[in-house]
Amino acid sequence: MNFYRRNYIEGLFLSSGVERSPDYTMENLVKILKDLRLIHKFNGYIHVKAIPGADPKFIYEAGLYADRMSVNIELPSEKSLKLLAPQKNKEDILKPMGLIKHSILESSEYKKKGFKAPKFTPGGQSTQIMVGATNESDLRVISLTEGLYNTFGLKRVYYSAYVPVVANINLPAIQTTPPLLKEHRMYQADWLLRYYGFKAKELLDEKNPNFDVDLDPKAFWALNNLDKFPVEINSATYEILLRVPGIGVTSALRIIRARRLCNLSYDNLKKIGVVLKRARFFLTCSGKFYGDKAMERGRLKNYLLDFESFDKPEQLSLFTQRGDLFG
Repeated sequence: MNFYRRNYIEGLFLSSGVERSPDYTMENLVKILKDLRLIHKFNGYIHVKAIPGADPKFIYEAGLYADRMSVNIELPSEKSLKLLAPQKNKEDILKPMGLIKHSILESSEYKKKGFKAPKFTPGGQSTQIMVGATNESDLRVISLTEGLYNTFGLKRVYYSAYVPVVANINLPAIQTTPPLLKEHRMYQADWLLRYYGFKAKELLDEKNPNFDVDLDPKAFWALNNLDKFPVEINSATYEILLRVPGIGVTSALRIIRARRLCNLSYDNLKKIGVVLKRARFFLTCSGKFYGDKAMERGRLKNYLLDFESFDKPEQLSLFTQRGDLFG
């Protein structure tokens, strides 16, 4: 509380491993929440973890004092849960998600009708999925993500690259490098689902169940759908513009607004903020194509890879000396 009073922090994350039982643990979390809000007058942001298997009454009460709640799925399939976390089951995880969604909607409906209703997790709910602990495909992960957004109205799905810490025949070897780039690609794919209008089955399918980690997911999709390109910048809909590599939400909106006044030229696009080094292979301006290479997948991929040439992320070790980090 001293950190909060001194303005060192503005919020906190409240979580716990299961102690004795899910009910006992969740009840204790509720007690701490109430103490923070009612006794210590903590008005900052609180994100609390809902314990799978806990009595719904404890989860509901926690939602009355928390800004956001989360129930972590961790593993992307029931098979993985049974293998690596047999104490957990799908129903215990999904049930509190459903309760939280229902309570949020109920609170919102009361307010719409003019009734005074208690706030229930105004920041919504989220979850976390571990990446790389098992051999599930990227298609499985993003299909699960899409289902969670659609079914439970989640605000956010977080991804965490698995970092080996214990030796287990069912887990990657201790010396395995954490798949941090894969984690990054999952966040990018998640963004495409939420803001770019993509569906999981469009991004990947049974023939191509995994992303190419060397390319961002939208570029990967574009290379697999070259028959949809190039698109005419002066007539393409907003939804189609969003699918062009190098065009984001902001630049797509700018294009829509700007072309109401006049036809856009190639130079106009640069001023608008389009990343032309990528986009020029997938669009035309008034019928003119500005790409300097044929629309052939292999050559185009090699060219796009030049823009993905950044230092690969790595998990730092507490025990490895890295003098280069300090100049």
